[in-house]
Amino acid sequence: MTADLLATTIRPYAWGSTTAIAHLAGRPPTGGPEAELWMGAHPGAPSRIDRGAGDEPLDAVIARDPAAELGPRVTDRFGPRLPFLLKVLAAEHALSVQVHPAPAQAVAGYAAEDAAGTPLDAPHRIYRDRSHKPELLCALGEFDALCGFRDPHATAELWQRLDLPVLAPWIDTLRTAPAGTALRTVLTEALAADRTRGEQAAAELPPAMQELAQGTDPDAASWAAYLAAARDYPGDPGILAAMLLNHVRLGAGQALYLDAGVPHAYLRGLGVEIMANSDNVLRCGLTPKHVDTAALAEVVDFRPTAPHRARTTPVGPGELEFLTPAEEFALSRIELGAPVVLDDDGPQILLCTRGTVRLHDGPTLGPGESAYVPAAAEPLRLAGDATVFRARVPRAR
Repeated sequence: MTADLLATTIRPYAWGSTTAIAHLAGRPPTGGPEAELWMGAHPGAPSRIDRGAGDEPLDAVIARDPAAELGPRVTDRFGPRLPFLLKVLAAEHALSVQVHPAPAQAVAGYAAEDAAGTPLDAPHRIYRDRSHKPELLCALGEFDALCGFRDPHATAELWQRLDLPVLAPWIDTLRTAPAGTALRTVLTEALAADRTRGEQAAAELPPAMQELAQGTDPDAASWAAYLAAARDYPGDPGILAAMLLNHVRLGAGQALYLDAGVPHAYLRGLGVEIMANSDNVLRCGLTPKHVDTAALAEVVDFRPTAPHRARTTPVGPGELEFLTPAEEFALSRIELGAPVVLDDDGPQILLCTRGTVRLHDGPTLGPGESAYVPAAAEPLRLAGDATVFRARVPRAR
């Protein structure tokens, strides 16, 4: 076997950019939002390949012969399924503030909802599979995100500048209570226990933030990010959850790693995202979708944490791998000039984001195009002038 060209699905979520993915691929925009380009075998939108008998979903191809497609190392550890999902993510508006469960929480949550008879496609269902969902996002240009709780004392000082009486009780909590208690209290009160006050605050925040975002305040960039999110979801008290988090601005080639329990939101920008092959998300606000505050409080890690910017290490000619503790995936970026040979005993997905790359005995990829490489393939020779992202399953960390 050799590499297979992937026919991919674009998810048209409302927060998606109407132009970014189209520009990456060099085609006209469709006119509608294009939020995520999925590459992989997730049953929600599996990529398709054609080996001469018509195109088939990749998950069905893998299920038919997992030993050949994934290799024994991967099937022994993760079973007969591709353990990662690769995406291009294009955000024009803020995504929901969200958090992902730890492995044990995912298993228990899935079992509990199954026992309660909650359909998998129910809008209030939280756990749609039994997997956790660590993820990594590498920016393709300037990218704004929120990640991890800021120290509550620093948040109190930040909120104090807004001079809004509605925030005063929460500012006092952030200043006086232990960090974990303070963050839990403000989050749960704003979203549920005192939602009326949360909605009042959400209505009063945008005009109060505008002057700080446009002036000489040292945190003007963060105020601008919070203001944009508030305008994306008018009156949503989830903006208070967002304002408890660190604002992060990534440049092209910089990456952010997100582990279980860490609240986060992507705000604006285009990036390559890889994650464990899961769709388990608990939302904290900035969304019309279901928010279960009680379930959320069980999963969120209420400790202040600095954003985890992933470092890189060279792993081959022109190839830098982003360092993460994830067992399901490894992502690297290849700046291709001279030909390189890729060899791995597990499955891989290659995504071109610049230039043209020729895969020996396989397809030629342009920007936005991708290929699947099964474990049984021969070592793969790449040639061209291109930027290629390589997704694979790491050996045991």
